[in-house]
Amino acid sequence: MSGELGLVVAPELPTFIRQGTLRRLARKPTVWISAVILSTVLFFSFFGAILTPFDPNLTKLAMVNIGPFQSEYLLGGDRAGRDILSRLMFATANTIGGAAIAVSVAVAIGVTVGLMAGYYGRTFDAIGAWLSNLIQAVPGMIVLIAVFVVVGPSTVTSMIVVGILIAPAYFRLVRNVVISVRNELYVDAARVSGLSDIRIMSRHIFVVIRAPIIIEMAYIAGIALVIQAALEFIGLGSPESPTWGGMLQDSFNALYISPFAILWPALSIILTVLAFVFLSNAVRDTLGDPRSSGGTARKAIAHAVTPPGAAELGEPNAFLSVRELSIAYPLSKEKSRTVVRKVGLQVNRGEVLGLVGESGSGKTQTAFAILGLLPPEAIVTSGRIVFDGLPLLELTEKRLNQLRGREIAYVPQEPMSNLDPAFTVGQQFGFAMRKKLGLSRVESRERALSLLARVNIKEPERVYDYYPHQLSGGMAQRVLIAIAVSCDPKLLIADEPTTALDVTVQAEVLDLLRDLQQERSMALILVTHNFGVVADICERVAVMKDGEIVETGETRAIMKRPEHPYTRLLLDSVLDNVPMRAPLTSRDGVRA
Repeated sequence: MSGELGLVVAPELPTFIRQGTLRRLARKPTVWISAVILSTVLFFSFFGAILTPFDPNLTKLAMVNIGPFQSEYLLGGDRAGRDILSRLMFATANTIGGAAIAVSVAVAIGVTVGLMAGYYGRTFDAIGAWLSNLIQAVPGMIVLIAVFVVVGPSTVTSMIVVGILIAPAYFRLVRNVVISVRNELYVDAARVSGLSDIRIMSRHIFVVIRAPIIIEMAYIAGIALVIQAALEFIGLGSPESPTWGGMLQDSFNALYISPFAILWPALSIILTVLAFVFLSNAVRDTLGDPRSSGGTARKAIAHAVTPPGAAELGEPNAFLSVRELSIAYPLSKEKSRTVVRKVGLQVNRGEVLGLVGESGSGKTQTAFAILGLLPPEAIVTSGRIVFDGLPLLELTEKRLNQLRGREIAYVPQEPMSNLDPAFTVGQQFGFAMRKKLGLSRVESRERALSLLARVNIKEPERVYDYYPHQLSGGMAQRVLIAIAVSCDPKLLIADEPTTALDVTVQAEVLDLLRDLQQERSMALILVTHNFGVVADICERVAVMKDGEIVETGETRAIMKRPEHPYTRLLLDSVLDNVPMRAPLTSRDGVRA
């Protein structure tokens, strides 16, 4: 199901590029100027060493401190008689390479730790925050001087240390973004389908944070370049290879003799840093354009706590058996609130069970317990859940991931929120079937198109390439149902699958669920608050109120002879087969 949404093998362009951001960027003059400068710098980084007119270390006494445009040394000579232009071109690779080292180290550490801290929270977050604060509290210059004393003059070593010192900036950025990203409903759906945390973070989470990372990289690259130049200016760089900072220091010492010599490395540093800053600002402003893709609110759910004291199993032949299940949430160290109390359910193979109750009755909590997706703060105080002979509450997260999507699938309530906006419908089919069923790309595409046609999607080839925002609510729900059954699950849990749809589409979706359930002989749990939906599709029904099952039995029997007052209340709220109301009239008897 949608847990595999957006998981593709081939790398893709970021969403903002696909949505026309490049065209908007191209209209900004600062982008063109920055692109020209950075392209020139990168060109000389790769080819400067072979394009230099002279050996950058060749000295000519006649050229000592000579001014620009006065000799064969186009930009003049330094105080050792070396060609400034050749050294400037040769130094580009060393300077940009040093900045790249710092950025790479900062990204590798900051993004990795920030991603884990934001996604897992708790211990990871505490350790990550502590390390970040520790690095920020350390005086960077003292550390660099200490490294210089121990290791000696080394640009590579210095920039590695600089990267470590800059890493907290990435940590804070990524952590804060991930905290919002992890709460999206489609991340829930990814866990439901059995996707591992690494897969979720690398595909669903990282796709959202890569744009801020790219923007931050431009800033950090400029900062790293300035820091490198400053370190070399005070003599902490390597004197063996020319760099812009080293040339700046060398020309500063002859400032009054050859004032123009300092101009060229200073201009190189200033223009490159400004290009990074302007480009970063332009990308940031363009991403903030209302025509760009907006941010999303997210919802993530972690694995349930292993319950103490499992209850005895009843109904040994039941396909799914839930016995004496109780779930609580702590309010304080001493108090907790029980939201599910001694719930008992059973579902046979190929059976449709309706789990009915108003909002807050505990239906979804029970469903999440079956899926193993209760929030981390939830406490299963008692009970046992057995699915096809497997005690679900006792399984490891890895084993549960193997079951989700393949054995147990889930259809969520909010279709648009459970589709990853960064990927097409076809991509959100693909990885699920390739991972769970071992299909090739061609086979998964054929199966996806067949399933889209089966759920009454017109022009499946066209919809296959749609993004979620191009789908209507009914189409999105059909897509989610198709993804949910794509790996032939044995049990399907549908949580309020028709709530967000209009009446006509609700009926179509219910018919679709019923047909798919019969075709595939799936067991189906339909979570709903609507008895009319239950009467239309369910064979048996369990009624929940305040976390408890108050009545259960065959649907027809309960519809005709409800025993519990709450069941009668729910039935009375259904307006089907009720006489039409009389026309409204005003106090003076005039028909409204």
